[in-house]
Amino acid sequence: MNILVINAGSSSLKFQLIKIETEEVIAKGLCERIGQDISGFVFKVPGRDNIEEEIVMKDHADAIQHVIATLTGEHGVISDMSEIDAVGHRVVHGAEAFKDSVLIDDAVMKALEDCVELAPLHNPANIIGINACAKVMPGVKQVGVFDTAFHAQMPQKAYMYALPYEFYENDKIRRYGFHGTSHKYVSQRAAEMLGKNIGDLKIITCHMGNGSSISAVMNGHSVDTTMGFTPLAGVPMGTRSGDIDPAIVTFLMNKKGYSAAEVDKILNKDSGVWGIAGYSDFRDLRAGRDNGDKKCALALDMFIYAVKKTIGAYAAAMGGVDAIVFTAGIGENTPFIRDEICEGLEFMGVKLDAEANQVAGQDKVISAADSKVKCLVIPTNEELMIAKDTARLAK
Repeated sequence: MNILVINAGSSSLKFQLIKIETEEVIAKGLCERIGQDISGFVFKVPGRDNIEEEIVMKDHADAIQHVIATLTGEHGVISDMSEIDAVGHRVVHGAEAFKDSVLIDDAVMKALEDCVELAPLHNPANIIGINACAKVMPGVKQVGVFDTAFHAQMPQKAYMYALPYEFYENDKIRRYGFHGTSHKYVSQRAAEMLGKNIGDLKIITCHMGNGSSISAVMNGHSVDTTMGFTPLAGVPMGTRSGDIDPAIVTFLMNKKGYSAAEVDKILNKDSGVWGIAGYSDFRDLRAGRDNGDKKCALALDMFIYAVKKTIGAYAAAMGGVDAIVFTAGIGENTPFIRDEICEGLEFMGVKLDAEANQVAGQDKVISAADSKVKCLVIPTNEELMIAKDTARLAK
C-alpha cells in the first residue's frame, strides 16, 4: 500500500511517498515559492541523484500535478496514479472537533474551516493542499492527521485555563498542545524498543527543536503538554518566550506603547534563547558558553532548567515515569543537552550511560543498565506516523 504524505504551507508543499508494509520512503521532495514567478522543485529517490528544477507552479494544484507527473514519469517510482492508495495530510489544528485522524469528507472540510481562526497561519494552507489533491486526484481517499489530535483527550483539569468559563464555552480558549504527531510516534516507538505494551507505560516525551514541547504520555495517551492555546507556551524556545506572566503583555503595551501585533512579534520572533543571547542555534550557544559568554550560558541554563522542571512535574502528575524520550533537532543530536537535563534527576531513578549518550540521529537507549527510568533517543518521523494513520483509515 503506497501512501502519499502531504505537508502544505502557504507557498510550499513537502511530500513523501511511503510503502506502508516496509515503512520505506520510495520518494520525497519539496515544492517551494508556489505562486511566484519561478518556483523551485526538488525530487529525491534513495540511491539516485536528486532532481532540482525551476518551473512555474501558479498554485498548489499545479504543484500536486507536478508531483504526480514526476512520481509517474521518466524518473518516477510508480507506473501511474492508481498506485497511490491514499493521501495523508498534515493539518495543524483540529480544535475539539477531531480527537483522532479522520477520512476527509465535506463535513470534515467544514470543520476545518471553522478551525481557521485558531490557526490562521497554518490551517488555510492545509485546506488548500487538501483541495488541490481532490482536484488532481479525484476518487483517491484523503485523510487528515492533526497536530492537536494526540492531545485532544487530555483531562479537563489539564487543558482548562483559570479564566472566565465563558471564554472556553464561547471562544474555545483552552490548552490544545502541538507536535502531537511527533509525541505519538516516539512514545509508540519507545514502547517497541523497550518490548513493553504502551498501555502499561508512563512516558515523558521531549520534542526539542527550534520549537519545543514536552508531553506526559500515560497508557498511550497524552495527559498533559507544555504548548497551550498556541505554540508560544511552555519552555523557552529558539525565538519564542515560552511561559511568562501574562501581565507583562499589558505592562509593555502601556509603558512602551506597543500594539498587540508588536508584542506578539516580540514574544514569537524576538524572545527565547535568541532574545537572551542573540543566538537560536544551540551549537552557537554552547560555543559561546565555552568562550565565556555569560548570556549564552544563561540561555542554556534557562532552557535546561525549564525542561528538567517539567520532567519532574509530569512524573508527579502521572505518579511516576518509566521512560524519558528525547527527539527533534536538539533532542536527537545534542548529547550535552540530554546530559545536563538528566543531571540531578538521579533521585527519580534516572541515570545516563555517558558513552551510550554520545549518539545523534538514531534510535538508542542511552540510560545505564541499572537506571530505573529508561532514557531513549528516537528520531521523530511524523511523515511515517501520518502514513500509518492514513493506511489504517483508508483500509
